[in-house]
Amino acid sequence: MEKILEIKNLKVQYNTDEAVVYALNDFSLDLNKGQILGVVGETGAGKTTMALSIMNLLPERVAEITGGSIRYRGEKVFEMSKKQLRELRGAEVSMIFQDPMTSLNPVMTVGDQIDEVLKLHNPDMSKQRRDEKVAEILTLVGIPPERSIQFPHQFSGGMKQRVVIAMALVAEPNLLLADEPTTALDVTIQAQILTLMKNLQEKFGTSMILITHDLGIVAEFCEDVAVVYGGEVIERGTVEQVFARTANHPYTDSLFKCIPDLTGSVSRLTPIPGFVLDSRTAPPGCPFADRCGSCTERCRAEKPLVHYVEDGHYIKCHLYENEVSK
Repeated sequence: MEKILEIKNLKVQYNTDEAVVYALNDFSLDLNKGQILGVVGETGAGKTTMALSIMNLLPERVAEITGGSIRYRGEKVFEMSKKQLRELRGAEVSMIFQDPMTSLNPVMTVGDQIDEVLKLHNPDMSKQRRDEKVAEILTLVGIPPERSIQFPHQFSGGMKQRVVIAMALVAEPNLLLADEPTTALDVTIQAQILTLMKNLQEKFGTSMILITHDLGIVAEFCEDVAVVYGGEVIERGTVEQVFARTANHPYTDSLFKCIPDLTGSVSRLTPIPGFVLDSRTAPPGCPFADRCGSCTERCRAEKPLVHYVEDGHYIKCHLYENEVSK
């Protein structure tokens, strides 16, 4: 199977006046063509930084890449020229940003904003054909084409999200990065948006990375899942492997315990103790050590290696040191 994306040992930090923020620490991830990967983790884990790094959209003069690499179809993203990056963004790799309210230009009609993507990446396409493509993609996302002349403020939150998805997919990219695309939506609209994205992914054969806090969405929508904590992937496997609960990183296990069990009578959920890792620090050991019930002195002093538990499923934890790779 063709590997479309490879992130190896990526390290990204933000240099601010107050402190240095270590956003990604030895972050490694890969994605095959046509695959849907769910990336889960708490706020501040580095998920959005990972997505911005793939498109080389990190803020200038603040963000610094201190190690590692990203390859898109074998090409090193950080070594691309400005022209190559313009061709990459939108045409090859698209991103649905977290908040549709701030992703749209308030003084341009939604039709013109979608058309702008086509104009940039398909300069030889006629105006008539571009108009047809805009109408087609709006119809696909469930918006009447005649609404293309309206402005963002005339749309509801769910409809704005559909417009953003239309913008991301109109150039038929090979990779779609969806950064919490349903966070601001109610449950009914959330289900509609996810069904829409799934249908469009199948239609275009797009690879997808879905960033979310919701394990339920991952179970329903994704094929594989990567659990991120402290700027690194601490567990990766298929949805079936991770959700089977036979072997999990203590952090992943803690996330599952936060989910209410509707089959039993539980008076209280089990929260994860402590606080999210302060990204201004770079602990020498496991990033989850301070919140882990199975923590040892070794966990605090030494970074755990990747230990394969079963085919393709790996966990970064000293607890699995003696497991035999299969």
